[in-house]
Amino acid sequence: MLFQRVKPLDQILATAEKKSLKRQLGPIQLTLMGVGAIIGTGIFVLTAEAGQKAGPGMMIAFVIAAVVCGLAALAYAELASMIPVAGSAYTYTYGVLGEGLAWIVGWALVLEYAIAAGTVAVGWSGYMNGFLLHTNFFGLVSEGALALPEPLRSGPYAGGSFNLLAFLISIVITLLLIVGTSKSAKVNAALVAIKIVALSAFILIAVPAASTPNFHPFLPNGWGSPLGGIGVLGAAASIFFAYVGFDAVSTAAEETKNPNRNIPIGLIGSLAVCTIFYLLVGYGAAGAIGIQPLFGPDGIAFHPGSPEMAAACKGSEALVCSKEPLAHVIRMLGHGSIGNWIGGAAVIALPSVILVMIYGQTRIFFTMSRDGLLPGGLARLHPRFNTPHVLTLITGVAVSLFAAMFPVGLLADITNSGTLFAFMMVSIGVMVLRVREPQRPRPFRTPLVWIICPLAMLGCLMLFLNLGAITLKLFFGWAAIGLVVYFAYGRRKSHLANGTEAA
Repeated sequence: MLFQRVKPLDQILATAEKKSLKRQLGPIQLTLMGVGAIIGTGIFVLTAEAGQKAGPGMMIAFVIAAVVCGLAALAYAELASMIPVAGSAYTYTYGVLGEGLAWIVGWALVLEYAIAAGTVAVGWSGYMNGFLLHTNFFGLVSEGALALPEPLRSGPYAGGSFNLLAFLISIVITLLLIVGTSKSAKVNAALVAIKIVALSAFILIAVPAASTPNFHPFLPNGWGSPLGGIGVLGAAASIFFAYVGFDAVSTAAEETKNPNRNIPIGLIGSLAVCTIFYLLVGYGAAGAIGIQPLFGPDGIAFHPGSPEMAAACKGSEALVCSKEPLAHVIRMLGHGSIGNWIGGAAVIALPSVILVMIYGQTRIFFTMSRDGLLPGGLARLHPRFNTPHVLTLITGVAVSLFAAMFPVGLLADITNSGTLFAFMMVSIGVMVLRVREPQRPRPFRTPLVWIICPLAMLGCLMLFLNLGAITLKLFFGWAAIGLVVYFAYGRRKSHLANGTEAA
């Protein structure tokens, strides 16, 4: 039943033309969008999370995650160039594997985009709270005078009550996206430049300070095991979040000029740039001051984002406890003012990632609504700004609530579960389409497709199983809810099933 109702690719393209978004993004904007989505909370915040799981072995985790993402990127590039419409993995699955699986993928992408936006908002809040705690605002106030009360700095699972700043930044970004895509892209380009400067400054200071003893023991938690959620593989499953933003580029296909050429450039170019930065930053963070995990009385490392971890970190200067690890490293090296500037750069720049993630989520919902699987009124465009304002507002409010209540580690792992599942479906779709429609034009062809795509599937499955038992239970619970919604509404209202298309 899940494999029924395959929507022909030509029909997908025709549907998009009937109710389409304005094409206004070029290759440079797409690459900056990818870099903007990739370089963010993953490297600015989740470095500490990965360190708690793997210690200095997180360096290997960065490489594993990069390889898996690179394989998935090659599959994404082929389908994105063939099907240049909004919807990302949801649209690709609809055109290859059928409506039922497409719905599951679209439902899973809520975890990738909406939850990811909340994750980044929590990461931004950590840097902003740290900045307010350490700044004297150019001598105008005493240090720490601007800091929020501690209960308002984090959610209930991380030792606080309500993450006020994470809530507010999500609302602000939502309003910016309602104003328009073009304005948002221009803001994003400026924020990407700030992030690159901040990471470059960190690398120049931290890498020369790296010391060999700080890398020992290199694998304090070993390699890890399926469902364990710790070790190198557990860290790779978490740090995968640091790379997944590249596929947000594919969700912008319908708003891209010359997508057959520009989408592959944006996907692969942004991933290559960010991988180099990540390896250098990870080496500098681990080598400069050390990044060993905190262990419980039973000798097992605490799970990041747990109440036990929050309690163990009370008053600790350990890097794995920091909510602003890169700024923390620089301050520990004796460069307090530079650390504050890096923290300030993160405060300014991380909202670009929230922007891209909420943007991607609304475009997926837009496409599902256009197909009849969600109410058509959700896809209504604003008469002045020409953006799906209803979807954007609903998504933004949900993101703000996630960010206010949950810790960054838990949100990141939930995000990864949806992302990895979607990547597996895309890899399958590439192979199926090579057999079913071998003559269809492919502006970008995945090289060695019968090697690359199976390896991408296996890599994604390996990381998926290492997210931990709690995360996987949440994923399958969310999928079950999605199936109920599909059979209660989407399957009956589908335009494909009823022989109609969106007006």
